[in-house]
Amino acid sequence: MAEHPEVAAYPVGLRLAGRRVVVLGAGQVAQRRLPALVAAGADVLLISPSATPSVEAMAEAGEVRWERRRYQDGDLDGAWYALISTDDPAANEAASAEAEMRRVWAVRSDDADAASAWTPATGRAAGVTVAVLTGQDPRRSAAVRDAVIEGLRDGSLTAPHHRARAKGVSLVGGGPGDPDLITVRGRRLLAEADVVIADRLGPRDLLDELPPHVEVIDAAKIPYGRFMAQEAINNALVEHAKAGKAVVRLKGGDPFVFGRGMEEVQALAEHGIPCTVVPGISSSISVPAAAGIPVTHRGVAHEFTVVSGHVAPDDPRSLVDWEALARLRGTLVLLMSVENIGAIAGTLIRHGRSADTPVAVVQEGTTAAQRRVDATLATAGERVRAEGIRPPAVIVIGDVVPVGLPSAAQAQ
Repeated sequence: MAEHPEVAAYPVGLRLAGRRVVVLGAGQVAQRRLPALVAAGADVLLISPSATPSVEAMAEAGEVRWERRRYQDGDLDGAWYALISTDDPAANEAASAEAEMRRVWAVRSDDADAASAWTPATGRAAGVTVAVLTGQDPRRSAAVRDAVIEGLRDGSLTAPHHRARAKGVSLVGGGPGDPDLITVRGRRLLAEADVVIADRLGPRDLLDELPPHVEVIDAAKIPYGRFMAQEAINNALVEHAKAGKAVVRLKGGDPFVFGRGMEEVQALAEHGIPCTVVPGISSSISVPAAAGIPVTHRGVAHEFTVVSGHVAPDDPRSLVDWEALARLRGTLVLLMSVENIGAIAGTLIRHGRSADTPVAVVQEGTTAAQRRVDATLATAGERVRAEGIRPPAVIVIGDVVPVGLPSAAQAQ
């Protein structure tokens, strides 16, 4: 898209892989543009007496060649493209004249009218590169770009695929519950699905946005008869994938954090069905953050440990070394522990953790129903029962709990 009050620019995609690109100046403009040039495979020569820390890091990593000096006549010899962004107007003018003489397409950050090329507002989503030009209105270009990208990402702007989609299953981590916290890739795959097999703890609001033809299956309601529930889910994934459907297995949090994701990957592999794993934001860090609790904090906690408490400490099936956990000084994050929090707290105290250690229980974190209850290890079990806390809830134990709260609000 291009607009100009006089003559419209001709849009084109430059294939710069292996071709020389000269960047004059290493300030904020170069910092924004260099990553895309590097990603395009360009042979980038950076000329500037100084650079921002980010640009300097790119040079140190060997992503660009950096000559620490000012522009000199002849620097654009052999270049295919130039970005002129120094803080010296005279140097910019001279470089622009050289580019014109050598027939090198050049962008000028200080004077778009004097440039022979403009940089569009670009973005990428759903395998599509979007580039927008609106002449002398870069903010409008960015706004149009963002609107298109958002539409592609959330599925509100779609176009049919004219090539066959890759077969298989996408195992998507949906995040802690807030539909805005699913990853961009996860949301795109969800918008392209024919069948969605969803967990109860996934971002349920996103399911309402799916087109009518999409079959949504509640994993908790799959009939499993003589099968274990997980085996029934595995069978459903295999069945729909073999039928040629684009299948998304939508799970809460991250598929591999107490999500049995690898069991599903292995089941699909046994049937020769490829599986794409899309990581999700784990509730172990996102829910505490949503409640104002940092799982680490300078001078307070240098580590955090995530534990499943679905098996009580005294249960012979437990794989957790609770005695070792009690000796740690950092943050302890418990998932699936509401039922056993009393026993867990007692075990930690018995093995040396202070009974006064702060505890926060966050129910249905990141959703409209989020609530937080504060306690100590000594009172946690009683408080959970008294407040009627029910799953899903994340329990945070440690001195980070009161960091974000004024002392008067620390309920005991």
